[in-house]
Amino acid sequence: MTRFASNTTFKITPTTAGIAFAWVGMAIYAASNSIATWLVNIGEANPLADGSNAITFSNLFLLGLLISLVPMWALFRKDWTRAKLRALSLREHGWLTLSAFFSSALTPGLFFFALEHCNVTNVVLISRIEPILFLLAAFVFLKERIDGRVMGAGLIALAGAVLMISLRVRDAQCVFDIGEFAAIAATLSYVASTLIARRTLRQVPMGIFSIYRTAAGTVMYFGLISALQGPQEFNGIFAPVLWQWVWLYAGIAIVAGQLIWFFALKYARSGDLSLATSVSPLISILFAMVILGEEPGVGFFPGAALILLAVFVAQSKTNPAEIMARVKAVDIRRLGQRRAKTALAPIGS
Repeated sequence: MTRFASNTTFKITPTTAGIAFAWVGMAIYAASNSIATWLVNIGEANPLADGSNAITFSNLFLLGLLISLVPMWALFRKDWTRAKLRALSLREHGWLTLSAFFSSALTPGLFFFALEHCNVTNVVLISRIEPILFLLAAFVFLKERIDGRVMGAGLIALAGAVLMISLRVRDAQCVFDIGEFAAIAATLSYVASTLIARRTLRQVPMGIFSIYRTAAGTVMYFGLISALQGPQEFNGIFAPVLWQWVWLYAGIAIVAGQLIWFFALKYARSGDLSLATSVSPLISILFAMVILGEEPGVGFFPGAALILLAVFVAQSKTNPAEIMARVKAVDIRRLGQRRAKTALAPIGS
């Protein structure tokens, strides 16, 4: 009994913790779209005096970033010392600023623009190229080794997402317009922001990274949207109905989501991050079914089966070629045993 307990003791390593953070963070981000849509629907049902909706994607994101600074400062204020700030080089300051721009300004701005000019199905479908692009980009820019098994799993998950979404909307036309190109740009921006964040977290403390990226990203997002679409995009940001519901989005999608994903970026391997994001279409549809009451469509089950197969392939510790070699070895051994028995059997038996 003692030997069994000692042999089965589960130790939490940084890699194990990184895997857990990646999956939890992915689930939060998968739920955030449904939560935001649900809140926008609440705003449409409770318009302002002029008939406008105060709970918009832009207002939720900007106000959520501002609110998230409070708990981040409470958690990481010890990292903001003069000694640690002076230890940062100009290059590290540049990486921090670049990370804030890509993650908190450019990427969400492009995704919101894409959602305004094309349907959600096309945006989700196009964004599924992200896991494969992330593995390739990590290999090129971060010199991280590509796991062939994880790459194959990503391709299987991508096929499942394509099948699931294409069968969900049978009459959708595959026409590329400005919205679809914006979705491609948003996906590329997201990959770039993830790579920059991984590069920055290797040198910069978590507290400085999270607070600086959120604060600078808030200013950059407001400036970018105001320059492109005008400051009127943030009308109603002080409306009571927005402040009544924004805490839900800020607490779950931004505060919890960002903090958990920061730890995932710091400790998880590229393959683990890619696998977690590959499963996000399945989790997103499940949350949409529960929160928004959406119908998954006829492609849900075959697509989900492919995604679950991708998880099995990625987590399998044995190479498929090795499995086939073992099977052949067993067959050859059994054939030899049968031949030996035949040769030793008496004549006429």
